[in-house]
Amino acid sequence: MVWADLWLLLPEGEVDPRAMAALLCGSAAAVLALRWVGQRRIQEKMEQARRTRDLGLERMEKVAQRFKQQNPRIQAGHILSLPLVELAEKLKEGSLSPESVLYTYIEQALEVTREVNCVTDFMQGCEEQLREVQRQKERGLLYGVPVSIKDHIGCKGHVSTGGLVQFLGRVEEEDSVIVQVLKRQGAIPFVKTNVPQSMINYDCSNLIFGQTVNPLNHKKSPGGSSGGEGALIAGGGSILGFGTDVAGSIRLPSSFCGLCGLKPTGFRLSIQGLTSPIAGMKSVTGMVGPMARDVDSLALCMRALLCDDMFRLDPTVPPLPFDEEVYSSSAPLRIGYYDGDGYFQPSPSMRRAVQETRKLLQEAGHTLIPFTPPRIDYVVDELFTRGLFSDGAANLLDKFKGDIVDPNLKSQISSYRLPTLVKRILALILKPVYPRIAKDLNALCGVGSAKNLWKHHVAVAAYRTEFIAKWRELELNVMLCPALGPAFNKGYPGKLFAASSYTNLYNVLNFPAGVLPVTVVTEADEEELKNYRGHYSDPWDKRLREAVEGAVGLPVAVQCVALPWQEELCLRFMKEVETLARKRNVGPTDDDEDDDDADDLDL
Repeated sequence: MVWADLWLLLPEGEVDPRAMAALLCGSAAAVLALRWVGQRRIQEKMEQARRTRDLGLERMEKVAQRFKQQNPRIQAGHILSLPLVELAEKLKEGSLSPESVLYTYIEQALEVTREVNCVTDFMQGCEEQLREVQRQKERGLLYGVPVSIKDHIGCKGHVSTGGLVQFLGRVEEEDSVIVQVLKRQGAIPFVKTNVPQSMINYDCSNLIFGQTVNPLNHKKSPGGSSGGEGALIAGGGSILGFGTDVAGSIRLPSSFCGLCGLKPTGFRLSIQGLTSPIAGMKSVTGMVGPMARDVDSLALCMRALLCDDMFRLDPTVPPLPFDEEVYSSSAPLRIGYYDGDGYFQPSPSMRRAVQETRKLLQEAGHTLIPFTPPRIDYVVDELFTRGLFSDGAANLLDKFKGDIVDPNLKSQISSYRLPTLVKRILALILKPVYPRIAKDLNALCGVGSAKNLWKHHVAVAAYRTEFIAKWRELELNVMLCPALGPAFNKGYPGKLFAASSYTNLYNVLNFPAGVLPVTVVTEADEEELKNYRGHYSDPWDKRLREAVEGAVGLPVAVQCVALPWQEELCLRFMKEVETLARKRNVGPTDDDEDDDDADDLDL
């Protein structure tokens, strides 16, 4: 009821206008005061979280300096240069001590976060874990390996914020299953890393811990939502990290930061103990997975995690150990490929990366078959967007109550907050001019009822069957396709959530998918980008061109995909691509120094 209505209800002649004016002013002042108090409480919670973070960073500096003073001959540069597989071997055989590795990475992580703002929490328990690891009779596959953990993966005694004020103060009572298994394999979790507010975004900014930037170019986003992991690993502050992925949140930061990342099939690894702002959403499959600098590191990680401890701690995980025979196979592959999904036109470097990789694979004896994902508009709008926000984004918006929206998310959250009727009316108005945006707005209305949710689940299963049938018809082993990139300029991911179409397809399908860098953006790519128009010539196409501008020299990735439960085959394919790309990128030999196809890259 507005104040004018209240005035009309009062008896005529019995109201003192001055008293009413005072009442109105007093009420307005009370509302403003309450709002101020609410905002102040939010600020106090965020300030407390930042103080805790800063105290952790101070602790990191103290323990690293103490160890350095006690061990002045430690060769930090040598330790940091070792690939994970070699580092793990040296730790296991005893030629490197777990102390030297842990404190070297603590110091390096501190240096990286001071540059790019990626660490949100120091796990002081890592020193106790170090002692526990040294007491273990059997040395696990990750003995003494320091690992970084995405913010919302549960670690005992630490807060999983999700970048949201609502989750502050909720201290985890026990480790998530993934962290428990890592520790039993000898790994030492030592830091937690930054995420975008709510994690339904692929930038990396929240009002609690601030913006994380890309260590390769500070004007660029590291991607998200596992952006803190991407930035820390790319900056050299971690050798192995863990992210999660419901639309590309492992693969996008890996693409933007020049890393390797794997999104496994849903439930191949345990997700018990992870905080989510959309818990209960089942239409799109999210997953936890590893991020590292090379494919062998991902394989070692999966080999370590797919063990009896994982299957015992979480019986919902299928007891499927890592298949060494599949990963080590050298048999020729039948590879489907596409260089554009038909929803967003790929950037010039994205398309070139796929085509150059296709050529390398053909020359290596593999068979490449063109493939077109069926009905991609339908997948993005009706299966992904309508599924992810099947409740009209109600649960997500609940998490923003008592919070302030980060500027990088305002575009997204504003559209989610529109009343359903307004969304539908806007969709009708925009349909003739911007049909893609109109369909997205309509999909944000959700499914509307439990009955429709069941129908939506049936539609997802039917599409998966259709996709697999096409895959089988072509007798494919794996798929090669683009990974969104290069790294976006800061602030653009929140304006282009739908551009995750290249990755979210495989969340809808629940296929294992990984990304790895194969080339870098060239001056020619940047010049060609000036002619980019997109498929729809709408505001999204214009934004995508702006998002990837100014990326010369930054990494460009491709995406490798396999059928469900075939992580080992996916990794084997990634390893093949990595080997071929690195061999080419070493540069021309004396015999072919004039070969125009050889790119002088250092990835």
